[in-house]
Amino acid sequence: MSPVRRGKELPIHNRLQVLRAERGLTRAQLAELVEVNPQTIGALERGDHYPSLDLAFRLCEVFALPVEAVFSRTPFQPLSTQLYGKGES
Repeated sequence: MSPVRRGKELPIHNRLQVLRAERGLTRAQLAELVEVNPQTIGALERGDHYPSLDLAFRLCEVFALPVEAVFSRTPFQPLSTQLYGKGES
C-alpha cells in the first residue's frame, strides 16, 4: 500500500477559515481549543499543511461537524451555491 500523496494530485481542501469566521473565532482561539499554535491554523487554512488524523478529529469536534463536512479531496463549493443553486437569483 503506497502512502497518500500530498500536493496538486491529491490535495486536502478544508472549510476551516469559513467555519472559524462563522463562529467568531480567531486563529489563536481555535489553536488553543485544539492545542496547536496559531501558525498551524494559518498553514492549514492556506493549504500549506495537512492535519494529522488526530488534529482533524479535534478540529471537527470544535465545530461539531463530521470530517467530510470540514475536509475533502475536492474543492468545496460556496455554501450559497449549494443552497441556492448556480446562477439562480
